Amino acid sequence: MKDEVFSKPITKQFEFDADVAAVFDDMLQRSVPFYKEALQLTSRFAALYTEAEGRVYDLGCSTASQLLEIERRLDVPAELIGIDNADAMLEQAHRKIDAFGSKVKAVKGDILAFEYERSDVMISNYTLQFIRPLEREKLVEKICTALKPGGAFIFSEKVISTEKRLNKELIDCYYDFKKEQGYSAYEIAQKREALENVLVPYTAEENMTMCLRSGFRHCETLFRWANFATFIAVK
Repeated sequence: MKDEVFSKPITKQFEFDADVAAVFDDMLQRSVPFYKEALQLTSRFAALYTEAEGRVYDLGCSTASQLLEIERRLDVPAELIGIDNADAMLEQAHRKIDAFGSKVKAVKGDILAFEYERSDVMISNYTLQFIRPLEREKLVEKICTALKPGGAFIFSEKVISTEKRLNKELIDCYYDFKKEQGYSAYEIAQKREALENVLVPYTAEENMTMCLRSGFRHCETLFRWANFATFIAVK
């Protein structure tokens, strides 16, 4: 279905409800620059770091697209587990998993409180930015603790710049991208208002520093387009 969620006046802050879940895959393709490429890149590196009989978690798995792509790439048996707290997202995920005859698991849970088992790879696609800053680093520490030595945390985030003019230019560049995908200025403004104080991005440097403080020995950028970035942190 085509994303037209913000073509009408908003009545609440952004949330992952049934309206969003129904169009979420289209929303990602048209709202996140190079989404497909970032998903494939994440899948490639997730497969490289996953050992036979290993375990991969996707935190905030939404409709399970990332794990399904990883499953297609893996040449060793592994447990793939997606966690999300939105029923509507999980319904869409289960439909896709069933349609593909997949062994991916998608479960309901709070990623802050979830009891993670030892894992090879942890993934978070545009999820940390929705976690309150006071809780965000605690979650990254928990992720690091759950990973095996040499394991990887791969995450994508919207990022900001501390240079005021450049930050505005990055935002303008992104809004031009959205217009090219068919979103109207009205839809862009509506979504921006709905996300106000819900999505709180960090700079690229803040994301990497947070990983190093949380116990990872190395963190760097895998991919970046303007104010969207994919990182890998290695334990």
